[in-house]
Amino acid sequence: MEVHNLFSHFHSHDVPEEKLIIQGGKELSGHVTISGSKNSSLALLAATLCCNGISKFQNVPVSLSDIQKMILVLQSLGGRFEYNRINGEMFVETNGVVSAEPDHVAVSEIRGGFFVLGPLLSRFGEAVVALPGGCDIGARPVDLYIRGLHALGALVEIKCGKGRRLRGGSFYLDYPSVGATNTLMMAATLAHGVTKLSNVAQEPEVNDLAQFLIKCGAEIDGAGTSNLLITGKHKIYGCDEHVIMPDRIEACTFAIAAAITRSCLSISPVVPSHLTSLLDKLKSAGCRITQTAHDTIHVSGIREENGIDPLEGGIDIQTGPYPEFPTDLQPQMLAFLTTCNGQSVVRETVFEGRMGHVRELQKMGAKIQVYGNSATIYGGSNLCGSSGVLAHDLRGGASLVLAGLAASGTTEIDGVFHIDRGYEDLQSKLQSLGANVKRSSFNYYNI
Repeated sequence: MEVHNLFSHFHSHDVPEEKLIIQGGKELSGHVTISGSKNSSLALLAATLCCNGISKFQNVPVSLSDIQKMILVLQSLGGRFEYNRINGEMFVETNGVVSAEPDHVAVSEIRGGFFVLGPLLSRFGEAVVALPGGCDIGARPVDLYIRGLHALGALVEIKCGKGRRLRGGSFYLDYPSVGATNTLMMAATLAHGVTKLSNVAQEPEVNDLAQFLIKCGAEIDGAGTSNLLITGKHKIYGCDEHVIMPDRIEACTFAIAAAITRSCLSISPVVPSHLTSLLDKLKSAGCRITQTAHDTIHVSGIREENGIDPLEGGIDIQTGPYPEFPTDLQPQMLAFLTTCNGQSVVRETVFEGRMGHVRELQKMGAKIQVYGNSATIYGGSNLCGSSGVLAHDLRGGASLVLAGLAASGTTEIDGVFHIDRGYEDLQSKLQSLGANVKRSSFNYYNI
């Protein structure tokens, strides 16, 4: 079955406005299966542009709107896809790619669309790529991408990069940006000579990309560390099979769901070491966390037999690059802390505009004060359902879902399309755990 026939009609403006309606106050229970990583998948799909032949992936979260848009980006270049719904395999073939200018609308709608810049420059010596889109949570400048590509010999203007085959070079990232690291690593894979990248991002998703490229024949030393040494190859070839890592942000969101609803959930597959920064904070709040298998954790926030709430706030959190606390979990954790006793402080250091969810949580009774990029949470809030909360971005939307699960009464969340960008089958997964969740109108473009 060819995916491009199924996705050719997909655009965000085709999706009707929907509300997510949550009847809160229900204890959750059971097991939740974690999908493949959205952030890994976006980079891995872009990386197929570096390859000759066919690449086979397992665990692609193909129903996510961001993934569907990335497929549109690659299709606009000539990429071909096949997807087996039964076993979840995806085949990507990019031999027919002849254009260095992807569809501008598709690229501008997702942050990951910009990942194609590095592979296209390496493959064709030129690329014309629209500036990236995604959530409105801050500037997220692309200057690191531009300066890094300059170091590899590209002549880059604000909307166009061109030149002969890239050559190896050295570049130090002022900030360990995941996007810049991925883009430069892919570009260096086909550059002539040796490239040294310093102070790169160490997120597991970056290592997932590196391991895929190595399977395809790339020579990358230092994957998973802050320094990469990449010896460029004239060609690399499609990978026989690559299993995309579990989505650690989704896994952590469900861990917080167990905590905020004072429930017990089993979560797999996960890589427990990827979740340490979040699980440590949940343990500090009083949650009980056990690892029952190499890829399975149990998270419990259940009240004591005498009815006393065992979870306490008084926790300080500061976001930062991996292995520090992820910015993509800041909104969800902030929602949880409103339900704990004590006063907590959350400091956002990655994105300057990532506190938009606070005013929505305040509509539900949360006691939070924001000072710049810091929020003081006065715990013990009795959250109440609200009919007028809006998801301004993906992770902020997830925080409202969590708050709605814990609140008394009914919560109606607008802007659901943001949530659909990063959580696969969220509604059905929550329903399987006992949550009362539905949509005002259900109209997915699913495979």
